[in-house]
Amino acid sequence: MTTRTLSVAVIGAGMAGTTHANAWRQVGTVYDLGLPRIRLAIIADTYLPFAEDAAERYGYERAVDDWRQVADDPTIDIVSIVVGNALHREIAEAMIKAGKHVLCEKPLADTLENARAMAEAERNAGVVTSVGFTYRRNAAVAEIAKLVAEGHLGEINHFEGRYWCDYGVDPNTPMAWRYRGPMGSGALGDVGSHLIDTAETICGPLVSVSGGAMTTAIKERPVAKGHVTRGTALDTVDLTMEPVTNDDVATFTGHFANGAVGTFSVSRVAWNMPNAMMIDVLGTKGRASWDMARCGEIKIDDTNSPAGLGGARQVLVNPDFPYFARGSSMAFGGVGLTQIEQFTYQAHAFLQQVAGVEGLPPCASFADGYREMRITDAVARSAAANGAAVDLTGLTD
Repeated sequence: MTTRTLSVAVIGAGMAGTTHANAWRQVGTVYDLGLPRIRLAIIADTYLPFAEDAAERYGYERAVDDWRQVADDPTIDIVSIVVGNALHREIAEAMIKAGKHVLCEKPLADTLENARAMAEAERNAGVVTSVGFTYRRNAAVAEIAKLVAEGHLGEINHFEGRYWCDYGVDPNTPMAWRYRGPMGSGALGDVGSHLIDTAETICGPLVSVSGGAMTTAIKERPVAKGHVTRGTALDTVDLTMEPVTNDDVATFTGHFANGAVGTFSVSRVAWNMPNAMMIDVLGTKGRASWDMARCGEIKIDDTNSPAGLGGARQVLVNPDFPYFARGSSMAFGGVGLTQIEQFTYQAHAFLQQVAGVEGLPPCASFADGYREMRITDAVARSAAANGAAVDLTGLTD
């Protein structure tokens, strides 16, 4: 067992930032022992009270209000970047220059130009760099990907995926960075990035998109007075309104290299659906589905059923599924899963990469994040051209 210790900092103390903070706290409790120990060093947030609260809750040594203090601290080895997309490039490049390993939340950046620059910086970084596509780490999703890879469902002909959220459904939700940017950087860039990565994890690469359609349902939002987090704390007196410039809803059709077709739908204004991701995968010998509301199970229907007894059956996540056997302290069917474990598994895989140890599949790279953003850009171009097809075969460069 190694006695080496690596120091971690998390930049951003919002919902996703505190989930990263928790993941680093839990990282040594799953899978193999022998990885470096983790020192929970710094939580950074421009609003210091949030950083202080998160540091106290998750056991980090100190809180700061400037991410540059993390870059300047020679004791920090690993940094999670969990802030607005427009800040990703500047912070990531500074951390790479300072010799720190970087785990950056998705989407990789706010623009294709910045994402390209981050992917180029990765090539000669000399440190581990990754983007946070956590659904790869969901045991149920990984099991469906395994079923497809092993041919259990036959030749895949259709993927159907939807990710519907309601964080923007209230027109009084104040203006924030999520509602600024070009079409394709809204719901599609936010939750659609997860859906696209999940689809390619299961079915392989997309080679074209078409039928892109987007709408901005809420045309303007109030500008908040003072600090706002999670869409709250808005003073409603004498409001100033600001136009929303990106998409609330997006849909498109994708074609995979294996010949399958995919239908995709994303929303941030889906009434009373706080975090609803659902996928269906259909092939010539069976079908499988997963619903995040029932995260610890899949539904499967295949040729194994006796005549007259076909139909979708529930299969609980169990130790034969990827990730689960040694990723839970109670690893048996019926215990269930949440989205939170995905972050812990991601942190463990990242730590294995830093330590140069084989184990879990490696984390998505900055290059992967750049590819995903090029796909969302292609969908936006399809929508702007009334649904015209956009070829993706050049995205390997």
